[in-house]
Amino acid sequence: MKMIKPIVNILKIIDNFDTVIVGYSGVLSEGNGIKSEAVTALVNMKKSGKHIILLSNTPMRVATMAKIFHDNKVPLSLFDSIITAGEVLHYCLKSKHGNYAAIGQKYFQIGSGDDNGIFANLDYQKVTDLSKADFLFMSEVASEEDRIEDYLPSLEHAAGLAMPFVCVGNDTSTYKNGKICLAPGALAEQYAVLGGKIITLGKPDKMILDYALEDVDTTDKSKILLIGDNLTTDIKAASLYGISSLLISKGVHVNFLGEGYIPDVAKTRELANSFDTSPDFVISNLRW
Repeated sequence: MKMIKPIVNILKIIDNFDTVIVGYSGVLSEGNGIKSEAVTALVNMKKSGKHIILLSNTPMRVATMAKIFHDNKVPLSLFDSIITAGEVLHYCLKSKHGNYAAIGQKYFQIGSGDDNGIFANLDYQKVTDLSKADFLFMSEVASEEDRIEDYLPSLEHAAGLAMPFVCVGNDTSTYKNGKICLAPGALAEQYAVLGGKIITLGKPDKMILDYALEDVDTTDKSKILLIGDNLTTDIKAASLYGISSLLISKGVHVNFLGEGYIPDVAKTRELANSFDTSPDFVISNLRW
């Protein structure tokens, strides 16, 4: 296990990197607004010449995310590119590429009724009878109070019909209305346990990092830093890609890692060991 270095502000390490990949949930937002100190950090990184990429497992499409930043007076010029799992999924469904070539046209949606525009202007049909669907779809939970048990009847029924489950993102937990809650990845894991086929899109998949870094010279990967709050998606993605990572401890793992201004390295190491993936650095919140 690598050494995890605690820091209190990103200024301490940022000179070592040219490209910074930042997540959205848990890094820039907690589901109820944008963190002002995180924006300040981005502004200063941009002033120091960093190439900043926003890469999120959110089901939101890029236009929706851009509007959120605009409404919160966050300059879009901070980002050299914005990539979301929702936008990439929209493209995959449109192109019917790879796993999406033979999933059919009719889908049954579980969780939130909002598809975040993923199916906009595409030839797919939402159905209300699961038995008439070609595939199961989920973009986010309906409520922060939702539990896996609430979805088991639909998951068991769909698995019995041998239909694929298309899921936006691999996160098993995320923020909704300022609370840590269930995320679609947890339902995908349960569906796999039931014997169902899952099609997920998002970190830690190498494909989405390849897409995010398409215009970046990756010859020297030591110059790339990924910042995220989730060990199983963000930090694992960085590890698989061979780049450095910074974990936000007051993110989805806050209940275990604590609220301290200075991160608890011992607890971070313990949690990292349990997930078999480790960040290079840990910080309580993204700040300059």
